[in-house]
Amino acid sequence: MRQRFPDTVVLVGPVHQPLHAIVVEIQQEKSESKLRQLPRYAAALWLFLQCPASVLVVCPTQTAAEEYAKPIPTTLPGYVLQSVVVGPDDIPVLTDAEAVIADPQLAVMGIMAHGAQRRVVEAFAAGIRKMDPEVAPRYYEYAYRTAARSARRLLEEIMSSTSWPVYSPFAREHFGRGKEEGRTEEATRLLLRTLEVRAINISDEIRDRITTCTDLEQIETWLDRALIVERADDIFVPEEPQL
Repeated sequence: MRQRFPDTVVLVGPVHQPLHAIVVEIQQEKSESKLRQLPRYAAALWLFLQCPASVLVVCPTQTAAEEYAKPIPTTLPGYVLQSVVVGPDDIPVLTDAEAVIADPQLAVMGIMAHGAQRRVVEAFAAGIRKMDPEVAPRYYEYAYRTAARSARRLLEEIMSSTSWPVYSPFAREHFGRGKEEGRTEEATRLLLRTLEVRAINISDEIRDRITTCTDLEQIETWLDRALIVERADDIFVPEEPQL
């Protein structure tokens, strides 16, 4: 049976001996298959990393948040997963540009949870236009990726009416290409170092596949898997398709 991997894993403490592992999932709506997977994610991390493991589910709708907040029973006797859930009721509504500048991470979550409100998107756009241009595109990227379709349309509409260059996926790609290449190189180095620290053998073929990949998102996916696999080959194993 192929190993199932979460999309994002955050480690607390050193990579080679973490103190805590956190699976982070963004869920728009209830999914029975995902409810079955979450306990497996936590169990796999606990087994591989030998440290406490938690699941954090971020939900842009309160209905989804209420569903994922319920205990998730499993077929393993005595094992019931209780996820930590963040829903829109837990995320403040930021409608002031200065508040966005003061806490851009919270502002990104606000776009995900409250992006249907135009005043929230306008405040976010106004805030990132005043931020350091070295980091502003990254926050816009995060917000755009996690936003609902309607919020994305608002972001593009508002940003396209300004002189700020990053207002659409196409513009983001070209504006941030140089920075993206730098982040890809850094992620590649971190991936190889993670495998080395965990004493996982890397063949020349695997090393070439990693170092010739120019897709940052793919490298980051492999990096997440590198934290929990036992063989280097397993970082390339895709998640099992849902039946």
